[in-house]
Amino acid sequence: MIGSHPLTILDGGMGRHLLSIGAPFRQPEWSALAMIEAPDFVERAHRDFIEAGADVITTNSYALVPFHIGEDRFTAIGHDLARRASACARAAAPRNGAVRVAGSLPPLFGSYEPERFDPANASTIIDPLVDAMAGDVDLWLAETMSSIAEVVAVRDALQNADDPLPLWVSYTVESRDGDVTLRSGEPIELAVRRAVDLGAVAVLFNCCEAELVDGCVGEARRVAPDVATGGYANRFVTSHTGDAANDGLSDFRDELEVERYAQMAAAWVERGASIVGGCCGIGPDYIAAITNLVHR
Repeated sequence: MIGSHPLTILDGGMGRHLLSIGAPFRQPEWSALAMIEAPDFVERAHRDFIEAGADVITTNSYALVPFHIGEDRFTAIGHDLARRASACARAAAPRNGAVRVAGSLPPLFGSYEPERFDPANASTIIDPLVDAMAGDVDLWLAETMSSIAEVVAVRDALQNADDPLPLWVSYTVESRDGDVTLRSGEPIELAVRRAVDLGAVAVLFNCCEAELVDGCVGEARRVAPDVATGGYANRFVTSHTGDAANDGLSDFRDELEVERYAQMAAAWVERGASIVGGCCGIGPDYIAAITNLVHR
């Protein structure tokens, strides 16, 4: 237990794990391609993370947005793909409570690009995702949020849900001249406060350098000590931005091997994190190491 919160292990990055097990994978569809052509691989990937020790698995809906699959395809089959994504996760995690399913609500207009966010058109993307997945998920995970405005759009979409579910908000951060902020430049303190005001029961930090998570967790604990916090970092050498995110695959940091990452996750727990896992490039072997180390 961390305060009043049980220690929770998240899964890792779905896209690169799908690639590693032979699923269809290419840009710009990224992890959505397996959802379209070979969903059996997605269910298998979920089971791999569960076997590694994950208490929460995340629906493979991150790339089910026009930025990755195109406007026409999203309009035609986006809702059906999101329903398929939540069904795959639900099939891997039966409704016995042992493993929960988080419905991934991703950046709607591309990762790491808060200036692209279009509040006027946000509902046309997020509403179909929420409607399709609501029956299968146990909680909502708004992840890789680059700005507070993106979180507001998620909250607006969930206002009309028939069965309100817990909301976890996960921000992506960067270091600018030693000052860690959201990618929008907004301060961590303000982002945490706004997430809590908007109803988040957990505030996390993801898809960023692992070294940045520790300080963010500490700040979240200071600002909102009664709210669960944690992190799940990526293993990228650099973070692509804009259309470059669809140009190719980022290289991984060779030095951020399994045991090193697990030790960093354990340090986040010592700092006060109660939810830890992995993002892009963090596979089931990493989650197993985290599970063994933090529970030890």
